[in-house]
Order: sequence, then structure tokens, then C-alpha cells
Amino acid sequence: MSSVDVIIVGAGHNGLVAAAYLAKAGRKVLVLERNATPGGQLAAGMLGPGFDAPALHPGGQLRPDIVRELDLARHGLMPAVAAEAPYVSLLPDGGTLRLTARGDDAATIEAIRKLSSRDAARWPEFVAFMNAAAGWVDAVYRTPMPRMERSAILANGLPLASLLLKLRGLGRKDMFRVIRSLSMSAQEFTDDWFEAEPLKAAIGALAIHGVTLGSYSAGTGYTLMHNWLNRGGLAHSRSGGASITHALIAALKASGGEARTSALVARILVDKQRVTGVQLASGEQVLAQQVLSAADPRHTLLGLVGAPELPPEFVWHAQSIRMRGSVAKVHLLTDGNHGLPEGTLVVAPTLKYLEQAYDASKYGEISRAPYLEVTASGAVVSIHFQFASYRLKHGDWASERATLEARAVDTLAAYAPALKGSIREVRSITPLDLEQQWGLTEGDLNHGQLILDQALFMRPMPGWSDHRTPVDGLLLCGSGVHGGGGVSGAAGRNAARVALGR
Repeated sequence: MSSVDVIIVGAGHNGLVAAAYLAKAGRKVLVLERNATPGGQLAAGMLGPGFDAPALHPGGQLRPDIVRELDLARHGLMPAVAAEAPYVSLLPDGGTLRLTARGDDAATIEAIRKLSSRDAARWPEFVAFMNAAAGWVDAVYRTPMPRMERSAILANGLPLASLLLKLRGLGRKDMFRVIRSLSMSAQEFTDDWFEAEPLKAAIGALAIHGVTLGSYSAGTGYTLMHNWLNRGGLAHSRSGGASITHALIAALKASGGEARTSALVARILVDKQRVTGVQLASGEQVLAQQVLSAADPRHTLLGLVGAPELPPEFVWHAQSIRMRGSVAKVHLLTDGNHGLPEGTLVVAPTLKYLEQAYDASKYGEISRAPYLEVTASGAVVSIHFQFASYRLKHGDWASERATLEARAVDTLAAYAPALKGSIREVRSITPLDLEQQWGLTEGDLNHGQLILDQALFMRPMPGWSDHRTPVDGLLLCGSGVHGGGGVSGAAGRNAARVALGR
């Protein structure tokens, strides 16, 4: 039996960010990762030989303040390169709508003008608004949310007041736009700005990316801002998850921390409502004064801690966290002659198409006409597929994997005639694979749906938004808490600050 100051459960990017901050502060830190490769959703080499491409996220970038404060450039982090990466909507008539997240990009404005001169004139204003809105969401994410108790609200009064000042600083017009947009559907939001359906659908696709919501669902205005923030615009940035993981581990080790792989945590040890350490699947116990879990909140609380150690009402709230994963991935190893253009490509011809794709998730099905987002890395074509239900009403994922792969390829091939002839091998990741191989309950990439009643001071559950739990010394630091979802590291940084009492 060994002991450390802090144990981090999970070596995903949020867990490693928290670990690096705590080790830098002088704590003796041990990170325990269930898989043989660290990185969580950014782990490299998860697809097998020949598939030299990220398995889950084609791009991502940590918050600039995290990169700076942990000096990750010195530890080998390659800078994310947006380089005006295009965001390309593949259109049914064989054409494309090529966009960049720059208000002054002449090629983007001209492409929009071919659809609508009015929309082209509004594009610079739209981009400026989205950047301002994302900047405010960023400020919200780096501000820890208080529990809804009078003392907590009073203690956090100044940070919360600063958020209101930042919102007011957007100007009266944009302030009201941001407030309205948070609860709007992607359809309502884009209708306010534009008239051309292909443009509205391309933006609406980003609003539903990674969440089990449709383009007509309330709250997709919020998820649009969230995804715009994490990407720095429309398209994925050109960065490697392996670079992020390696830099964070290097920073952790430089401060005396340790990361162990193939170390599955079976139980978080609790004595008299205080955390005492963890027990591994091997039977080994490691003691610690604090445990930070980067696993999703439901698995952490109900699976690793267990309901008997928690208050009954809290258990009910934990059971009620909605996961509902509906994302699948299909990776194609080609001969390189797939005929797809460069950039982040989307199959999202209309808002109605996106809504009908979402319908499959309501009925336990795999979408027949899915929303796809596609990136190419050399000969590997990676397809993000929505919607594919975690719980299938008919059949199971062992029998329906081939259906998923066929629908992904057939849908994309309708826009790229050379694709099918170029395919040499196919690898797919179902929502069940996400749960079994990556530890994502119900295959939810965000550790809990990004919906308005699971956001801000209600994430992961009402009254418990400050990373703490009823177990003293046990904190949550993964994507399922405030600031999480996607690749940014905000949740890990905020949790580390709470653990340090800052």
C-alpha cells in the first residue's frame, strides 16, 4: 500500500491538466489511467496499423492561459494552426460552400454572395458577434460556478459580477443577442441572421455537433457558441491530440508527478464521508488526501464511490444525469484517391435534413440520412456520424456495425464518386465502443449532455457545480463538470484551483 497527496482518476486531457497544476504547486500527484495509452479521447494509436489519424477528435486546442501557465510550449506542445482552414459544406448539386471564420475573407464572402447578396453583407457582422459571444462564454467557463447556497453565492459574488460586466461590455445590442441566443434553436438563430438555406444548415451543423439535439431543439444556440469557442471558429484547428498529451505528461513529470497506464481504478475508498484513496482492479490500494476524478460524474459517483456512501437525494440527482450518446466514428483507409477536398467537410444540406437525422436518436435507430462531418489525414478519411443510438431498438451493435459503416460510406460517396473505389479498409467506433474502450458512459463524448438544464451552475447537477461532492476530498475534474465538453482543459484547470483552495 502506497500513498500520495493527490490521485487523478483518468489521464484524459482534463485529468492531466489538473495533475500538472497540482504537481506544479508542490503536491505529490499520481495519475491512474485504465488504458495502455494515456490521453483519453485524445489518445494516439487507438485505431491500429495504417490508421495514422486521431480516433475521436480531428483537432483541438487547450486554453491559451493553460498553455502559458504550464509552459507547455517548453514541454513540446506544437501550436494549433488554424491557417484559415476551410469549413466546406458539400451540396446535393455537386457544388460546395466554402467558409472560413473570418469576416474579411473575400473568398468566403463571394461564396455566400452566390447564394444571397444580403447574407454576404451580414457575414462580417455575424463573425464579429460569434467571436464576441464565444469570448464571453470563455469567461464564463474560466469562472467557477458557486453552489446555490447563500454563503457560496456571496463568496463568489465578485467573479459573478465580473461576468455581468463582461456581458454588458459587449454593448447593449450584442448583450441582448447573446442572452436570447443561448436558449434559441439553431433554426431560430440562423433565421435571425441569414436567408440562404445551405448557409444556415452549415452553421446549424456546428450547433448540433457532438450533442443529441436537432437543429430545431432549444438550446442549440448555446452549443453553437460552445463549439465555436472550442474550435476557434467553424473548422477544426490543425493540431494533434498526441502533442497535447505528451506535453501535459512532460509538464507533470517535470514537477515530480507520475502517470501510470493499464491501472484501472475499481473503487474510490471512503471512510466516514472522507476520501482515503483508491483500489485498483488488481487489488492494490493507493492512499491519498484528495482524489480528483476525470471520469464522468455518473460513473464516478455511482460506480466508483457507490450509492451507500452518498446522501439519497444526491444519488437521485446523479442517476438523473442525462448522457444519451449518439455519435459514432467511421475511419476509412484509402489509396489516397478519395477525391475529397481539403478542410472540415460537412454533409448538412438543409436544417430539415439535420432535424430528420436527429429523429433516429429518438427511436433507438441509426440515421439513414446522417449528418456527417469529415476530415482527411493523408490516406485516412475520418467520418463523424450523427445520429447512432447507444441503445438500439432493433438488434445490437455487434450485428449493426456493418449497417453504420455502409450508411456512412454511401452518404459520403454521393458527394465524392471516387470514394468507394479508393477504400482499402474500414474501422468504426460505435457508441458502445466509446463506453467499453474509452470509459464513456452511454458513449457520451461530453460526460453528460450539453443542454441548458445541465449547464453552468446545474452542471453536473443542481447545487453541485463547484467540482466538490458530498465526500470530503473527492472532486470532479472531467468534461461532465462546468467548463467541460470538447477539448479545452478548462474543467481540469478549474478543479485544480478548487483543490488548491484558490
